[in-house]
Amino acid sequence: MNNISSLKAGDSVDTFYLIKRAQQGVTSQGKPYMTIILQDRTGEVEAKHWNVTPEEIEVLLPETLIKVKGDIIDYRGKKQMKIANFRLATPEDGLAPKDFVEKAPIDGDELYDQILDYCLKIENGSLQRITRQLLTKYRQEFSVYPAAMSNHHDFVSGLAYHVYYMLRVADSLCDIYPTLNRSLLFSGIILHDIGKVKELTGPIGTSYTNEGNLIGHIVIAVEEITRIADQLNIEGEEVMLLKHLILSHHGKLEYGSPKMPMIKEAEILHFIDNIDARIMMMDKHINKADKGSFTDRIFPLESRNFYRPESL
Repeated sequence: MNNISSLKAGDSVDTFYLIKRAQQGVTSQGKPYMTIILQDRTGEVEAKHWNVTPEEIEVLLPETLIKVKGDIIDYRGKKQMKIANFRLATPEDGLAPKDFVEKAPIDGDELYDQILDYCLKIENGSLQRITRQLLTKYRQEFSVYPAAMSNHHDFVSGLAYHVYYMLRVADSLCDIYPTLNRSLLFSGIILHDIGKVKELTGPIGTSYTNEGNLIGHIVIAVEEITRIADQLNIEGEEVMLLKHLILSHHGKLEYGSPKMPMIKEAEILHFIDNIDARIMMMDKHINKADKGSFTDRIFPLESRNFYRPESL
């Protein structure tokens, strides 16, 4: 199998990949073509099918397994696949989409159990009850969903992996800065992206749901917290503060936060979220670069190139 992570310009491929995304375009001559993002467990690559037919457009859909013949070229410093032809996978091939998606380094069920252990460190009874109730309600989705459609933690169990590492950072910070409220910060971290179990479609062929496009994960999460608090007959300032952490965790209005952080725990949650997402994006691209060379431009990181040191 030609693993995507190891492909280089000049390579030829003849193997199976999963379609992650597909978009139809039209050339300057008015001819249709397809831009397809193909993936396997090692990564993803942009592919172009320049001689696509109307019949092929109908079957080149996300979550479809195809066997591709093509060549890898260098397009503006980035590897791209030029598809010569393809066929759909058949039952006789014995393959499944789940075999072609990247997974978190830690199993989703193990991540869930680790996060539950952190939940026990939430000393405020109201916050712990709300957090545990929502974790239980969405256990299956929380354990397997990605944290995003692209950019960071965009793999199976990425959401739980993201939350787990944020909790580890927060635990250390609370030891260093004891004025931080551990209960509020932990509950905010665990629930800050819980709305993504409704915003996204799932771990394979991830896209946005109608609810995700029209409402978004921040508002979805606040609605869930309100609903659970009402069911548990929980009232008080801590519920309002927890909602504030969710509403402000993107940090700025222009980044999609309805409110900017106005308490310490909200500010720290935003920074921890940003740190973990940025490290994941840097690692993702740096690992693809050769030693002594630069990554492609990373759009969410201000379109910067990052250097992979040759000696470290």
